[in-house]
Amino acid sequence: MRLLLITLLLLFSWGIPLQAQDHPNVILIMSDDQGYGELSCHGNPLLKTPNLDQLASESIRLTDFHVAPMCTPTRGQLMSGQDAFRNAAMNVSSGRTLMRPGLKTMADQFQAAGYRTGMFGKWHLGDNYPFRPQDRGFQETLWFPSSHISAVPDFWMNDYFDDTYLHNGHREKQSGYCTDVFFREMKNWIRSQNTSQPFFAYLPLNAPHGPLYVSDHYRRPIEAAMQQHPEVVKHLKPQRKRALTSYLAMCANIDENIGKLEQFLSDADLRNDTVVIFLTDNGSTMGPDYFNAGMRGKKVTLWEGGHRVPCFIRWPNGKLGPARDLNDLIHVQDLFPTLCELCGLPLPEQRLDGMSLVPRMRGEVEALPDRMLVIDYSRMPFVGNKKSTFLSYPRKEGAAVLWKRWRWLENRELYDLTSDPLQQKNIADQHPEVVEKMQAHLDQWWQELQPAVGEPQRVVIGHDAENPSLLTACEWLDVFVDQQGQVRRGIKRNGSWHLTIAEPGDFEFELRRWPRESGLKLNENTPAVKVTDGQLPPGVALPVAKGRLRIGSFDATAKPAADGQSIKIETPLKPGQLELTTWLMDEKDKEICGAYYVYVRRK
Repeated sequence: MRLLLITLLLLFSWGIPLQAQDHPNVILIMSDDQGYGELSCHGNPLLKTPNLDQLASESIRLTDFHVAPMCTPTRGQLMSGQDAFRNAAMNVSSGRTLMRPGLKTMADQFQAAGYRTGMFGKWHLGDNYPFRPQDRGFQETLWFPSSHISAVPDFWMNDYFDDTYLHNGHREKQSGYCTDVFFREMKNWIRSQNTSQPFFAYLPLNAPHGPLYVSDHYRRPIEAAMQQHPEVVKHLKPQRKRALTSYLAMCANIDENIGKLEQFLSDADLRNDTVVIFLTDNGSTMGPDYFNAGMRGKKVTLWEGGHRVPCFIRWPNGKLGPARDLNDLIHVQDLFPTLCELCGLPLPEQRLDGMSLVPRMRGEVEALPDRMLVIDYSRMPFVGNKKSTFLSYPRKEGAAVLWKRWRWLENRELYDLTSDPLQQKNIADQHPEVVEKMQAHLDQWWQELQPAVGEPQRVVIGHDAENPSLLTACEWLDVFVDQQGQVRRGIKRNGSWHLTIAEPGDFEFELRRWPRESGLKLNENTPAVKVTDGQLPPGVALPVAKGRLRIGSFDATAKPAADGQSIKIETPLKPGQLELTTWLMDEKDKEICGAYYVYVRRK
């Protein structure tokens, strides 16, 4: 028996083909900030999405499917199968995007089962080791750091066209529009690899997240639709109308790429044995302005429009039955165990908060078990430095509890979606028994998570897997600096990085206001710059004359290097957990802000 097991393991590791009926390919597509209403099959009056409509018509359609109301929590729940407060990826910035490094991801499970794994687009679960996609089970990676193209750690002045991304650990310039690039490179990867192995391709798009850059080619049909339906947009100011046009145009480009992907799968004879899943990462950013599919709320709200999104699952050879709607209450972390069961993968040993949908999809049960779901995420600390830490620190009172038709929001509002789909009438006082039951579920959920819920996750420096490293203000704990526009404005904020030192050695820290590729000096301004589909405003000069660094018990101040672009400070460090803080200061030693960029190298 032992010899037989060893032989089977060797055959598996040498790439003996897995059977397609048991191990289908998987393409998991998730767009960014596209709401339930941004599909023509859901009634959108301005946008045509014929290819997504076709996919929906061939799919199991999850009509009561919920994610988090913002990017990172959804992504962490999808990849880990756990609630955001359990896996620790609970905010889009502020040091709280980092998913606990000990967790097995969906990609880990696929890779361990003999799948090729690739990720193309927006990761948003950590930019440094051990949180990057290549650290979390993906063999092929093409991505950009943080929350959006033109975020602080992104390549300076990327603008969605001909941008520079991280490809398998190295920056590479790509030609074309971002969405086109991610679809194209995914297809190239599928083509070029060993076709005897099944693949898992994760395609988390950045569109239609702002900045709203897109070719005019995609705007023109939206502009024509607005002329045909002026009543939809007549209340919008010109600037907001322009933004909506661009936003919907980006959705149209996604739809076009879905059509090209469908043709590719058919031509490559992959369509029948490939599971295709499409979903979005949170509610619409613009739905309430023009069309919200009969819901209240948008991204970052707890009303239904903030977290109920489309989800389509298609596998022609998967014995899923006819295309149809399933109206069960479903959460994004259900997709992890669902894909494990569909693809014949073992479940990870860690706790999963989701459940497999396969018995429901295959008609083996008439409904999923009755359950309550909790949606919670940490809020943005918008009010300067550390003054609003309480906003981003996770708390029970910021939650929504979902149960059947009921929605219990922020410990104070109860809505019945059957009689009040727009959630306009709080009926908590009329149904105390429902409130008591839902509140008890939330209390129990919180009691279990609370002891570890606020722990900072730590970037590792000095490890061979990433040396040198780039630390940016995105990871200042509970301080929000996530946009290159904030760097250009010289926003007066500071914060700390929570780090683990991997190896002993001499470390060099290079403090910068601007990233290296900008070529700008610490105290230099940057002019307004025209980019492909817009213009970046001028920057603000800061009178930087000195820099200070404190890590653990080490504290030192230094002047800029000869080229004026950075301030370099060196110190020996031992392995362990330390907190790093930096200051950029003027001639009188007055603090201006923290160093937005710190390059770290163990020598």
